Amino acid sequence: MVQTLEDQLGFALFIRSHGKLTPTPEAYFFLEECEDILGRVERTERTLERISSLQSGKLKIACHPAASSAFLPRLLTRYLKDRSDLDVSFIMRSSDVIEDLIASQQYDLGFAETPQPRASIRQTDYDLECVCVLPKDDPLASAEVVTPDDLDGRPMAVLFDEHGTAVQTEAAFRSAGCHFNKRIELRTCLPGLQFVAAGLCVMVCDMITAYSHLTQDPEKARLSIRRFRPQISNSVSILTPGYATQSMAGQDFIGELHTAVEQMQIEIRDKLK
Repeated sequence: MVQTLEDQLGFALFIRSHGKLTPTPEAYFFLEECEDILGRVERTERTLERISSLQSGKLKIACHPAASSAFLPRLLTRYLKDRSDLDVSFIMRSSDVIEDLIASQQYDLGFAETPQPRASIRQTDYDLECVCVLPKDDPLASAEVVTPDDLDGRPMAVLFDEHGTAVQTEAAFRSAGCHFNKRIELRTCLPGLQFVAAGLCVMVCDMITAYSHLTQDPEKARLSIRRFRPQISNSVSILTPGYATQSMAGQDFIGELHTAVEQMQIEIRDKLK
């Protein structure tokens, strides 16, 4: 076997003298290289095991503002707890920017307001119901449903004019013949919670912000959420690149995110009963 290996290498590994084999300098060098190769093979095997068990790899996630402050970070915290070798790049961007990041395959996963369908993006859509956020001591806090008639002329915190929820809310007031009093214009609903808690206004709020900060945070002691009718919808989507294969870790986390969104809807519905 040794002779065959030497023939293949083209040089001697041992000096043969008086029935003994003495390693040559080339043999020691060859041994070091073999040990290094075997070490790399072992490390590769361990890496593959971690990847197959979803404990290793990298995820690049882009998230819209409503879910970036609490909802998705909380989910990621739980997910990463026992996955020490799984690295994450997590950024907050507007929904239209996230759409382009996913379409161009710069990020593995996006969570954003629902875009128009396009071939370069795979999406799972969720039509989420907005809720009315009121001060805890507001007379409407005990109402089963809040309507434009109940809020006729009351100061409102509302997203910017072009946003879908703002358009729907104003249209609901107009259809009911009620005065829509937009006192505070916002880019996201999160800061509006402070204004509502201070008694400056009320707000029709997206479900993710309401869930993240009113069902799980101390803020809930100062605020109440009620069902608003007619229903105002805020659709969000899980986005992945349409022309790329998702990693096993990515597929697994998407499953976790889907479950979290479904659970959020259940908890909000229970709270509104």
